[in-house]
Amino acid sequence: MKLYTYAAAPNPRRVGLLMKYKGIELDTQEIDLMAKEQFSPAFSAVNPRLTLPTLVLDDGTTLSETIAICVYLDELYPDKPVFGKTSLERAQIIGYCHRIFFDGFTAVAEVLRNKGDAFKDSPIPGPLKMPQITELVERGNLRIGAFHEAMNAELAGKQFLVGDTMSQADIDLYVVLGFCGWVRRAIPESCSILQDWFNSMKLALGE
Repeated sequence: MKLYTYAAAPNPRRVGLLMKYKGIELDTQEIDLMAKEQFSPAFSAVNPRLTLPTLVLDDGTTLSETIAICVYLDELYPDKPVFGKTSLERAQIIGYCHRIFFDGFTAVAEVLRNKGDAFKDSPIPGPLKMPQITELVERGNLRIGAFHEAMNAELAGKQFLVGDTMSQADIDLYVVLGFCGWVRRAIPESCSILQDWFNSMKLALGE
């Protein structure tokens, strides 16, 4: 098995922190997104969608969706499960992962990818070229504010989003809150529950 990744980027971090928490070690190759190595012929042959992370199994099967990689590794390495202990917990965790990605991750991506030259012609990952839409920067910032408030409310009276142990939902939320820093959107003072939770997760993950 081989994992292609770029450790600093948010989606690779979701997998990387899962691996760190569970003690998983894999053959890993860094693909430098800043140097646009994802567009190289060598990597495009591995994953024509040009996205990271990408996990290639021993039989040649390729997994290129982050949540799919997380689910696969969690089942392959069952100690310290991050997708719950029951069917209900599993459903709740996957639901949170979807919500965190849609409400939080994509909001930050709207801001990050629709201004400046770094993502010119590439406001979404992958080979498709398209123009940036500057109006999405304002909308993305509004969504980030709403996301902070919603997650602050969700965590009231909780140590973890689901159940009594860390799950992939917690890892994903922690990563997305860090990703918000890429567009200079720290957790606001009004969201003190979320601030405290983030700090406790940072300690728990050894960061």
